[in-house]
Amino acid sequence: MKRFRRFWLRVTEGVALSQLGMQFWADARSSYRLYSRDVDSTWTPGIGRVKHFFNVVSRFLWAVIEKLTPARRVLLLIALLLLSPVLNMQMAWHDNHGQSVNLSFNGSFWGGMLLLVLLVLEVSDRVVMKRDLQIAKEIQAWLLPPGPPHVPGLEIAFATRPANTVAGDYYDVFPRSDPNSPGAYLITIADVAGKSMPAAMLMATFQASLKTLAGTASSLTDLASRMNKYACGNSQNGRRFTTTFIAEYDPASRGLIYVNAGHNPPILRRRTGAIERLHAGGIPLGILEDAPYESGMVTLESGDWLVIFTDGVTEAENVRAEEYGEARLMAMLRANLAAAPQALLNAILLDTDRFTAGAPQHDDITLMLLRVS
Repeated sequence: MKRFRRFWLRVTEGVALSQLGMQFWADARSSYRLYSRDVDSTWTPGIGRVKHFFNVVSRFLWAVIEKLTPARRVLLLIALLLLSPVLNMQMAWHDNHGQSVNLSFNGSFWGGMLLLVLLVLEVSDRVVMKRDLQIAKEIQAWLLPPGPPHVPGLEIAFATRPANTVAGDYYDVFPRSDPNSPGAYLITIADVAGKSMPAAMLMATFQASLKTLAGTASSLTDLASRMNKYACGNSQNGRRFTTTFIAEYDPASRGLIYVNAGHNPPILRRRTGAIERLHAGGIPLGILEDAPYESGMVTLESGDWLVIFTDGVTEAENVRAEEYGEARLMAMLRANLAAAPQALLNAILLDTDRFTAGAPQHDDITLMLLRVS
């Protein structure tokens, strides 16, 4: 019994059965979404329901097979053939001396062995990929700030939750080294189109270009235009665009100059209860090289809140495909005005967890909260 317990703990890593079930269904849903992307399930007029069902099943099976390398496809087909009843044979005859001779061939055994070999090959690929993704995750963590800096007159909290191992969202708050803006801080949040590794690689180029260009003597609109030109050279003709909100904050005047490049308009809640949205800017970076950008300007006052977020927050879905929405985000802000930014941040993330209730996360979630003290 003790050996079985040790074996079971080694297999499950101490995860409870209920959690194992949730992991299984999450993996199953994720795999189904991966394969069903290439399956056309549109019903053709004149085709019966049964025939349509088998057509969809066959397309789904081909979508699974086509994800394998050609050699592994052949291996899978041989394994399936061996598992068929046709190749599970038993023959008997009598030789010249009248002795009974029996011959049997168990195709199921060899088919199972081939499937095991195929599984080992796929797992080895997954282990290598997982190791590479873990390294990429660690590198990406170095690109993001470990915690909010001390900015005079501001309380800041931020967090991100990638939909996959690595993310395409970026955020930062850092002093600007432009001699024309002494003491100013840059506040930015960005969302690269797509997810996982391609988006993470472009996020790294965004971070590098921002840190490089932010140290040059230029206005915020010039900074956005130069970043856009750089992004256009890496956006695959606009397919990998980046929405971003870039702001320059002057602690002395409490002035906030900003450029919104196609991003979700941040919410500025005044201490009086009035709501302002920060729209001024232009189209996302990486679409049109000569796109014009304009800046907006607001003056912050004590008690004001600024909520900057990516669409992964408001578009988080529950199992009924309902979105979290901006109304619920604003309700959380109203209900927690007396809380510190970090406490409000934790409350919003907890509320999104309650809302989604275990539904798969389709997009990266990034949120930044600033309160003027």
